[in-house]
Amino acid sequence: MPSFAIPPALLRRAALGPAWVAWLEALPRTLADVVGEWGLTQDGPPTHGQCSVVVPVRTRDGRLAALKVAFPDDESEHEHLALQHWHGNGAVLLLRADPRRRTMLLERLHAEDLGRLEDVEACEVVAGLYGRLHVPALPQLRPLTSYVERWTAGLEALPRDAPVPRRLVEQAVSLARDFLVDPASTGSTIHADLHYENVLAGDREPWLAIDPTPVSGDPHYEVAPLLWNRWEELLSSGEIRDRLRRRFHAVVDTAGLEEERSRDWVVVRALHNVAWSVEEAHTQGRGHCEADRDWTTRMVTVAKAVQD
Repeated sequence: MPSFAIPPALLRRAALGPAWVAWLEALPRTLADVVGEWGLTQDGPPTHGQCSVVVPVRTRDGRLAALKVAFPDDESEHEHLALQHWHGNGAVLLLRADPRRRTMLLERLHAEDLGRLEDVEACEVVAGLYGRLHVPALPQLRPLTSYVERWTAGLEALPRDAPVPRRLVEQAVSLARDFLVDPASTGSTIHADLHYENVLAGDREPWLAIDPTPVSGDPHYEVAPLLWNRWEELLSSGEIRDRLRRRFHAVVDTAGLEEERSRDWVVVRALHNVAWSVEEAHTQGRGHCEADRDWTTRMVTVAKAVQD
């Protein structure tokens, strides 16, 4: 039976609690069992994300593939369903899945992501995938609004002395409430985490989406991660606001999205991020540290830039 060494950075996730400890302890055996059952051969060292490990493998017939095992949370529960439904149309191709073990066999893509492209060009690539991915929602998917309702309650509960402009908090709460009663806030299968590193180069197509956290949602929800990622480039440019707005309009124009609706979702998502940061600091019994302040500043800057 093959032995799999789990990357040390992933092992450190055990600090997040007993569920993580149990998953990490079982992970080497899970990988070994699936490799044996599916007739795979390891073809390189494992890599990992925040909540999964990926092992390069070869199938019995020599096909290059990637074996992914994900932490059993809400985000990974329906990943295989979305990939199965897309069937490689704009996304990595699913070859086989075992939902009980949160295990998927995927086509092998390259390590190259959109980080090498100029940011506006990369935004256009991602926006070009939207129309292929935003198909009618699968019935099994959770509604985006169920998450937004919970997250907005946390945002509304922020203390008035939280390090964020109160008017932005109130605006985001108001916008979120409007989205909660809007039928258009659900109905499409959306990726929900489609940023530069979640699009990889492939052989079938130049660029393919990976790692969806699919929900039944609104295509306009997808824009925000393209604004707050690759932040150092914006800082070094000295033109943060203008560059953010160029990214925003590149996505909206390429995908044919409504500007106002996209803007409102950016504001809501940015302020939800602030609320999570404040809540995490409180839960860990610490003050708002420099990293928290930098993150809050980033989110406030994004929310303001799309409205100026």
